[in-house]
Amino acid sequence: MAQGSRPDRVGEQIRQTLGELLTREVHDPGIGFVTVTRVKVSPDLQLARVYYTQLGDEAARQATRRALDRALPFLRRQVGRHVRLRRVPELVFHFDESVENQERIERILIDLDEERRARGLAGEQSDDDGESGGSDDEPEPGA
Repeated sequence: MAQGSRPDRVGEQIRQTLGELLTREVHDPGIGFVTVTRVKVSPDLQLARVYYTQLGDEAARQATRRALDRALPFLRRQVGRHVRLRRVPELVFHFDESVENQERIERILIDLDEERRARGLAGEQSDDDGESGGSDDEPEPGA
């Protein structure tokens, strides 16, 4: 038997099926380049939250959302044909903002690293200008 819980396994099957359907079967120009990132299925297998990402701005995101809503009955029927379940779960699409948040955090970390390097170079230049911080081997007077 496969490892993991059943909702996780069913979610992965739905993710793979939807990914194939969106690239090969759905010909709505409003969908554009969509990637299904994950599918979270409720424990009773009645609801599947489908998280997706796409390239483009907010207008493209809204157009994709409308196109996915139009394709929803077709997608649900196809999921029912490909994933063997007693009842086909309701599909609810959500834009996956975790990818955007990840990119934002990565950009912040890169900026922090560049700032640290700039400060490090500035510190090395001030040491070269003849400033000495004293030696750690010598005891301080009065100690």
